[in-house]
Amino acid sequence: MAAKYQGLIVFLGVRDLEATDRFYSGLLGLKLWKDQEVCRIYEVPGGGRLGFCTHLPVTPAERNPIITLLSADVDADYARLQQGGCAPLHPPRENSRFGIYHFFVRDPDGYLLEIQHFLD
Repeated sequence: MAAKYQGLIVFLGVRDLEATDRFYSGLLGLKLWKDQEVCRIYEVPGGGRLGFCTHLPVTPAERNPIITLLSADVDADYARLQQGGCAPLHPPRENSRFGIYHFFVRDPDGYLLEIQHFLD
């Protein structure tokens, strides 16, 4: 069966597109794919896109999804975020249950972002 779909965008609500842009484009280095004035969509290398919109509600912290970006160099990402003024929730560490090396940080709207590398 031929593929029906041409991509994936996950949309989340934000309060401040400029703060979101500084985080996702400036600190994380994601390329802005489309600016729709009330929404900005970022290209995720390797597949998929993240969209952030001011007309959508911000998801309460207790119901947050986890945004996971796969990285070849988790330690470098950790250092870059710290140098950019972010406070990751913990240093990078191995999680043997899932076979990953990772850390978590919150974005400007409180969304939980995981930077992770699969160990296998």
